[in-house]
Amino acid sequence: MSQPTLTYEFGDTGMKILVTGGAGFIGSHVVDNFLNLGHDVVVVDNLRTGFRRNINPKARFVELDVRSLDLDAVFEEHKPDVVGHFAAQMDVRQSLEDPIFDAENNVLGMINLLECCVRHQVKKIIYASTGGAIYGEPDTLPATEEYPTNPLSHYGLSKFVGEEYIRLYNRLYQLDYTILRFPNVYGPRQNPHGEAGVCAILIALMLEGKTPTLFGQGEPLRDYVYVGDIAKANVLALEKGSGEILNLGSGRGTSVRELYDILSKYLDFNVDPILKPLRAGEVERIFITGTKAQQILGWAPEVGIEEGLKRTADFIKKEKAN
Repeated sequence: MSQPTLTYEFGDTGMKILVTGGAGFIGSHVVDNFLNLGHDVVVVDNLRTGFRRNINPKARFVELDVRSLDLDAVFEEHKPDVVGHFAAQMDVRQSLEDPIFDAENNVLGMINLLECCVRHQVKKIIYASTGGAIYGEPDTLPATEEYPTNPLSHYGLSKFVGEEYIRLYNRLYQLDYTILRFPNVYGPRQNPHGEAGVCAILIALMLEGKTPTLFGQGEPLRDYVYVGDIAKANVLALEKGSGEILNLGSGRGTSVRELYDILSKYLDFNVDPILKPLRAGEVERIFITGTKAQQILGWAPEVGIEEGLKRTADFIKKEKAN
């Protein structure tokens, strides 16, 4: 049975929120939303995959790895009410190649963070988990929160282990939580030079006149949700969703080839893609529900795939021009 929704008294100045990974793609958008609502935000990021340019100047910034024991001093100084945990090793293929590095970041980092939360009486943690890698290859789609977890990569498993540690700390120490299982998130600030983020990668290659490669012959289905919609869910989770695990899906699968066709038309890129087989650890079909999030948070995706891709392409074009 889920816990009731709790309402906290944070005073006139809003909440004190510590955001790990707040220099990253998704985390930085969440930070912007928190600040726009008048909350006091501290960003903790080691800048391994994040960027200083993503950090809102109104936020305080601490360059630190979540695995560091110095994290305790950050909690002592800033005394956050809520923690948003976005810092992670998020590359499926890297997790397969270096599972120890993946576990160090996603499991040991989580434990260090939770210990700080308990010692410094944090009221709630909001955790960015994965709906794209935690269910494996579901027999029924879209996958609901009740579908058995069956990850096919170390990344998916380590994110699930993070969920279980949060639930354990809730049982032991009554640390409140909302776990949000993200779909494939895309939008401005997505890194087109990394291994994750197919939308940004396709856009960058097309703008450079290079022919993109579509793995799985372009047929794999994913659930693409715009980053602004994901950020809104995290705002709602500040005061709703106590003790819940929630998918943030659209309930619709979009193929990589569909993405390619939308983007090639918008960017006037008239070249056929290179098609290759699916790589190890990647699922063929996954898309997830958003029904429970709508019921509990009052959330639903608002930005459609064509509009979202146009906004993303415009952002990357502008960045390349500067």
